[in-house]
Amino acid sequence: MDIRDVDIRDVGIRDVAIRDVPEAHLDRALDLVYLVFHQRPDEEKRKHHRELLLPCERIGAYDGETLVGFVAAHRFALSVPGGELPCPGLTFVSVAPTHRRRGVLSALLAEVYRRCAERAVPIAALWASEDAIYGRFGFGPATQGATVEIDSRRPLALRIDPDDRPLRLIDPADAPAVVGPYHEATRAHRAGRIARDEERWSGEWLVDEDEEDDELSPPRIVALGEPLAGYAVYRTRSGNEETGTPGLVRVDEVEADTPAVAAALWRYLASIDLTGTVRAWGRPLDDPLLLFAADRDQVKVTGVYPALWLRLIDVRAVLTARSWAARAELVLEVHDSRIPANSGRFRLTADAGRARYEPTADPADLALDVRDLGACCLGGTRVVDLVAAGLVEEHTPGAAEAFDAALRTARLPHTDDEFY
Repeated sequence: MDIRDVDIRDVGIRDVAIRDVPEAHLDRALDLVYLVFHQRPDEEKRKHHRELLLPCERIGAYDGETLVGFVAAHRFALSVPGGELPCPGLTFVSVAPTHRRRGVLSALLAEVYRRCAERAVPIAALWASEDAIYGRFGFGPATQGATVEIDSRRPLALRIDPDDRPLRLIDPADAPAVVGPYHEATRAHRAGRIARDEERWSGEWLVDEDEEDDELSPPRIVALGEPLAGYAVYRTRSGNEETGTPGLVRVDEVEADTPAVAAALWRYLASIDLTGTVRAWGRPLDDPLLLFAADRDQVKVTGVYPALWLRLIDVRAVLTARSWAARAELVLEVHDSRIPANSGRFRLTADAGRARYEPTADPADLALDVRDLGACCLGGTRVVDLVAAGLVEEHTPGAAEAFDAALRTARLPHTDDEFY
């Protein structure tokens, strides 16, 4: 991709300079973030946020010497079907209220796109606090998450027999060494998963005090099998006798080799003394629990939401990096108002291995915006549903079904690594 196609000069701001934010300006950046998100964290949380930002790439918008816009990027690797790609995780995105609607956010994101193109990084991701904003910049929701609640005041009813091997608790300090390699191996089974190094395990995933609920216990890790066949990460909160609120088990992650291992872990989580509710936030929509639970009045999905939003910086690089489930030969007409190099008609030729993606003058089989291509590129959103919603134009009957068949993955893409 020609990096001139993502030039920040095109966004039209003249009084704001885009440049790196040095470590000396981290407190300015956090003050801006807290202003924008109406937060007043204590010193411990501020210290944690500062530590999160230190290894990030940090880009600021400066009006003179005043920081009026900010975005940070974690240096992530994201699993895609058949492999993985470098993928900056954008976070702490903020624009001062005095500088809204002046192109500051456009300039910041254009600089992100420019740097990605310059470094041959074809994709970026974020968790959207305001969905309507990021769609305009080409981000599409590539994974979905479900909140699942279990009424654990009675034994969890299951249709399958749980694995009967013994369970053991793992010290969170040992998690990077004991659980980390297992987690890394499981990333190949689902697209959309972020690699975790030791710093992310200890500094973000297993911090002692939960940032959103300080009444929750420190993290607990239960594991099954030797060698490891599965594990769960959870926290607990005691009940309230005055209000009749039962104790809570909040489940942050469950990974298992087999349905029987998963059943054993869920049975354990639903049988912890002095609790009556298990709440698992961020489960995949195809979680086997939802099928092997014997009583769906006991195990309920209480919410479904977009999770990881992807921005295809270089469409060709993303589509040719992933593997494909079926053969397809389609002409895609892609529209990208922010990165013109992605726009145009391209012939996608995919087989059971990789794909070619080349410019063509032939008529389009499908016409779609880059945000919708981002939503379906991991196999998490069906193209036929986008056609039914009026978001994708199908010019050749059957083209959407053919694209879906090629994009299909054995398991839905899923992300439980929310990043700030």
